[in-house]
Amino acid sequence: MASNLHFCKNNHKSQKVVVVIVPFLAQGHLNQLLQLSCLIASYNNIKVHYVSTKTHNLQAKHRVINYFDSFSKIHFHEFPTPNFISPNPNPNSRIKFPSHLQPSFESSYYLRNPVKRLIQTLSYKYQRVIIINDSLMGSVVQDFVSVPNAEAYTFHSVSAFTVFLFIWERKQRPFPIDPEMLIDLPSLEGCFSPEFERFMEREYECMKFNSGKIYNTCRVIESPFLDLLSKELTNNKEKQWALGPFNPVTFPEKGSHKCLLWLDKQEPNSVLYVSFGTTTSFSDEQIKEMAIGLEQSHQKFVWVLRDADKGNVFTKKSSRKIELPKGFEERVKEKGFLVRDWAPQLEILSHCSIGGFLSHCGWNSCMESISMGVPIGAWPMHSDQPRNTVLITKILKIGIVVKDWANGNELVRSNVVKKSVEKLMASKIGDEMRNRAKKLSVEIRKSVAEGGIKRMELDSFISHITR
Repeated sequence: MASNLHFCKNNHKSQKVVVVIVPFLAQGHLNQLLQLSCLIASYNNIKVHYVSTKTHNLQAKHRVINYFDSFSKIHFHEFPTPNFISPNPNPNSRIKFPSHLQPSFESSYYLRNPVKRLIQTLSYKYQRVIIINDSLMGSVVQDFVSVPNAEAYTFHSVSAFTVFLFIWERKQRPFPIDPEMLIDLPSLEGCFSPEFERFMEREYECMKFNSGKIYNTCRVIESPFLDLLSKELTNNKEKQWALGPFNPVTFPEKGSHKCLLWLDKQEPNSVLYVSFGTTTSFSDEQIKEMAIGLEQSHQKFVWVLRDADKGNVFTKKSSRKIELPKGFEERVKEKGFLVRDWAPQLEILSHCSIGGFLSHCGWNSCMESISMGVPIGAWPMHSDQPRNTVLITKILKIGIVVKDWANGNELVRSNVVKKSVEKLMASKIGDEMRNRAKKLSVEIRKSVAEGGIKRMELDSFISHITR
């Protein structure tokens, strides 16, 4: 009798597979997994559920560049969490990791029970429930192990290079690798706050139950490191897929942001884009040095001048007014364009007048810059950024180091900014890097097209989860 009941219950599962996406509560992670949601939802008959808090869902939707036809197919779940404190960032902090976001990060623990209930509910309607969770959300989805027809895949928001080195070092360097890779390799010391290191440790403990790994990268960029990650000693026999880039690589129409209209009037490859992401705040003194260096370089620029996000980006903004040297804006008005709020980064990088990117080297920014064929002036601040700098400058050779991580908290003086900008934008070395970046971009575009390696990898993942 029990087996007949079981048969009837399974018969009600008329749909084969549903995907539940669980991003970490920070902009770079929200954005990447929303873009991946759109890619998966573009396949027929696959329902995608994107799970976060109301605030973070709103943030992700508000900031995404919506060139995906499948965006409207995504089902958003807005689960409540208790109010958390949302302090202003500290631009003078010794460690540049955004410790002020820790209360927001820890609020994710309250998602565990509603996510568990969602997975259980979906398990009665579908033959298989596929969970894709950020590597920092393992504890939130851990109860999937009690649902027989659920399986989870860990999403890594950082480069394969960074993940490989992290695992390889953690396992006491189980096999030799190219010694070139280890020359000038930055230590992880100072990359994270102690609180966040403890947070990561707890989350990584929950990875052992997952069925595979997903990366926002592609073989065009990181084939050697994906191969190293597939070795049994680093992989534990898990399947892996490199599904990046998640972002669009072409735009059907131009955006309307005022800086894009200004860029329309500039020469090809003549403008430097300056932006340090959503988790960086500079001291007044460093901003002054940067401004003087940009002015003295005599290069055109678009500079996104804003503090790091607060935990809740919709709460009252910081009262801090970022000051520039007296008369700066007037003096550079022909050459420079200042943006003091959110900027459409991907559209800016795709503009033909952009010839370089002065960046913190967050992986989202790296992937967008590589996709659009723009070389990088690397100025790492925290987290994976110092090691991304090695990948960009030493291995891919599409960037220069502006600030060496070994120099710690030293101020980057205006003369260093000036020389770095000139090297990136107006030198033979800069031209060579720009050419390499553009060739890489062409290869990425081919990989995304029908029959390309990225498209085949995505098809492979979809075939696996719908098997």
